[in-house]
Amino acid sequence: MKKDIHPDYFETEIKCACGNVLGVGSTKSDIRIEICSKCHPFFTGKQKLIDTAGRIERFRKKYEKYQNQQTSS
Repeated sequence: MKKDIHPDYFETEIKCACGNVLGVGSTKSDIRIEICSKCHPFFTGKQKLIDTAGRIERFRKKYEKYQNQQTSS
C-alpha cells in the first residue's frame, strides 16, 4: 500500500430515524439514515400503503362506470 493516499478509516455508528444504531467501519465519522432493516417493510413483514393525493379514489371513480356496465350485462 502506498502511504498518504488512502482516506482515514473510522469506527463509526450508523443511526437510523427509528432509533436503531449499528456499529461499523467507514471513511465517514457520522452516518444518519432514514430506514434500516429493523424498520423496512421488506424485513418486518409489514407493508404500508400510502395514498398520495387520493390516487386510489380517483382511479375507482374513473372506472366506476365501467364496472357498473360489466355487472349490469
